[in-house]
Amino acid sequence: MDDAARFQALAELAVHGVNVQPGQVLGMGPSIGQEQLARAVADAAYRRGAHFVDVLYFDPYVKRARIAHAGEDTLDYVPPWYVSRLLALAERSDARLGFAGMVSPDALDGLDPARLGRDQLPWLKEASKVISDRATNWSIVPCPHPVWAELVYPDLEPAATYERLWDEIWHIMRLDEDDPRAAWDARSETLKASAQRLTDRHFDAIELRGPGTELTIGLLPSGRWLSGDFTTRNGLRHLPNLPTEEVFTSPDPARVEGVVTSTKPLVLKDGAIIRGLKVRFEGGRAVEVTADENAEAMQSKISFDEGAARLGELALVDRQGRIGPLGTVFYDTLLDENAASHIALGHGFPFAVGEEDLARVNESRIHIDFMIGSPELDVDGVTADGERVPVLRAGAWQV
Repeated sequence: MDDAARFQALAELAVHGVNVQPGQVLGMGPSIGQEQLARAVADAAYRRGAHFVDVLYFDPYVKRARIAHAGEDTLDYVPPWYVSRLLALAERSDARLGFAGMVSPDALDGLDPARLGRDQLPWLKEASKVISDRATNWSIVPCPHPVWAELVYPDLEPAATYERLWDEIWHIMRLDEDDPRAAWDARSETLKASAQRLTDRHFDAIELRGPGTELTIGLLPSGRWLSGDFTTRNGLRHLPNLPTEEVFTSPDPARVEGVVTSTKPLVLKDGAIIRGLKVRFEGGRAVEVTADENAEAMQSKISFDEGAARLGELALVDRQGRIGPLGTVFYDTLLDENAASHIALGHGFPFAVGEEDLARVNESRIHIDFMIGSPELDVDGVTADGERVPVLRAGAWQV
């Protein structure tokens, strides 16, 4: 199968995940280098009746020039028309699609990590509220690229890496099934059942223990566990991540204690890579952040606002998904977070709690997931009376 056919198949699945409706505008945010998938998605979306397809490309080399030379007091400036575009999509209840995958992993090398952490683009802080308000139907999909492939498979000959990446993404995305859409619908039902079992247990806290990790995360009384199968405020179903293999909730941001060590590299939205991340929490706050590489970038992120140093998400991933068993580090949060349990610093999800706890959900301008799961990670639920109940062992559900 040639590239055009592969990208078309991936685009058809992406449009299914977003659930683009006739008359909707579809806003896309690819990086330079992901044009082929963007064009295929546009073709598929217009055939489904999209009113307009709006593509806004991000160029990491333009960002490099800004970080290297712009004035210190300008680095957190975001053009208001970027925000207006997003809010207009939300007001119209339109559709959005993001693209994952590396296109230029060295674009930000050698820059001051602290300055790099000041510039959030291409992330917009308003995106968290749009998600919380369930204003748009949206999704994120991976986009294979030869440069990304060489980063993921350094031990292969360069000519073989791109095909290997396609093979693994083809499998991960269930494009090897006779009906990939039906396969995702079936997986979604399984994840929703797992989420419901966790919700029904009404745990007061979750304990995570593994190499370099001893962490207790309190849960909100009305909190519920969800899966990657969302419905907009207008009742339109969509799959916000493809692939999606997680069940998640928004924890109590005031009750997090202990230390956690990342098990996979964290790649920020601008492409900066943080390796060996370790975070210590006291009273719900991240009070110490270290890393083997680019620690300053993460330290800068969590100082953005009051909520940036607190948790907005706890997600558990079982071993039944297709990503974890591959053993591949993709250097991409969309894929790596669905291979392993993870937590996120920053903005939480109001739709994961009842009305009585809405005010307690964490608020922040950031939302940064990092992976903490491994076969060695034990996850227990703690009841209100202190009983500890096994939840995950070696990636297998115990509840």
